[in-house]
Amino acid sequence: MVSQVQPGYLKPLLPKSAAYYPEPIETILKDVQHHIVPGLTHWQNPNYFAYFSSSGSIAGFLGEIPATEFNVVGFNWMSSPAATELESIVMDWLGEMLCLPKSFLFSGNGGGVLQGTTSEAILSRLVAARDQMLSRIGKDNIGKLVVYCSDQTHSAFQKASLIAGIYPNNFRVIKTTRSTSFALSPLSLRSTICSDIRQGLVPAYLCATMGTTSTTAVDPLGPLCDLTKDYGIWVLVDAAYTRSICICPEFLHFIDGVEGANSFSLNAHKWFFTTLDCCCLRVEDPSALIKALSTKPEFLRNKATDSNQVVDYKD
Repeated sequence: MVSQVQPGYLKPLLPKSAAYYPEPIETILKDVQHHIVPGLTHWQNPNYFAYFSSSGSIAGFLGEIPATEFNVVGFNWMSSPAATELESIVMDWLGEMLCLPKSFLFSGNGGGVLQGTTSEAILSRLVAARDQMLSRIGKDNIGKLVVYCSDQTHSAFQKASLIAGIYPNNFRVIKTTRSTSFALSPLSLRSTICSDIRQGLVPAYLCATMGTTSTTAVDPLGPLCDLTKDYGIWVLVDAAYTRSICICPEFLHFIDGVEGANSFSLNAHKWFFTTLDCCCLRVEDPSALIKALSTKPEFLRNKATDSNQVVDYKD
């Protein structure tokens, strides 16, 4: 199911420049079949077992049709009210279906937003956590902020830290062991935090994981969240891969303690049969994201936004 083509295979097969005249659709589809399909890795094939399972479905495909047809630009409520309100309602439906604490639902003053990938979810929350901490200690102290993860955490977290301006030397990767099934040890985390504090650094953010990419390890959310509260550290639970299984009551114990986290994300484009891309980010305090990411140019001002009665998903 993995493509067998060699690097650079496509350039000799295509014209040297864009076509000057239109071609029949039959010709275009023939080119797709002969030149493009051989260069694809067929994730949807039943025999494909790498990374994560086939995520598409007939329902997901049909949902794409009206979404593409309407081509909604939903950056704020005013631009398409139905898009914003539907997203908010469905995110609460999903939260209730997964037995999430009410604090993560709009009905409980939390909130949810659909993003493209977990990378976006991690970065947006890290920026919010960064700004909130800097509002306490001063913006000039960004070099003191420290973030934490395990050696099983997805590499997206390291990239997000670089983008958010966290100093590379302040990115802590805590070693896991077979004795803990490769889950992050609260004892090792506390030891690392204490060492950083003694050096005058400021612990700011932890990325805990429910279902690591390499081994599907699950970090002990309850003990980790209890620990981070002692130091005012923000916690994102990256549940991109396996949070979806908690729709089954027998797996709910995997998220024991999630109520102590500030946010978490799961990818519906993995086990919920939606097409790429659909990352569901849930937050306990939407205002933190809004303060960090909000923009208010004059051309986006409107009565609905000014009334504070609507969600503007651009923020």
